[in-house]
Amino acid sequence: MIIDFQKIDAQFIEKFKGGNGILETRNFVDEQNKIMLSQLKPGANSGYHRHEGNSEIVYILSGVGHFEYDDTQESVKAGDVHYCPMGHAHAMYNDGEEDLVYLAIVPEH
Repeated sequence: MIIDFQKIDAQFIEKFKGGNGILETRNFVDEQNKIMLSQLKPGANSGYHRHEGNSEIVYILSGVGHFEYDDTQESVKAGDVHYCPMGHAHAMYNDGEEDLVYLAIVPEH
């Protein structure tokens, strides 16, 4: 199965999960997974949230930022992968002057 994100309409979400700024995202969703190609705009962040019933894998394609992950802060750049297991919490921040572009996969457990 090929997922062509160019054929999926973009959504522009302000204050994603209670964060700040704008998230642009194209999402494929079925019963087992959510697969998202997203861009967090400069200065924007997702809200801090806990993963219950699922986990999240985030592959950074371009840009720089950081995650608040449980009680730590982790810097990310293109090529890095952030993993938030089920039962843990995180928030993502764009620290750069360009979009923080990433592919996120959220499998349901």
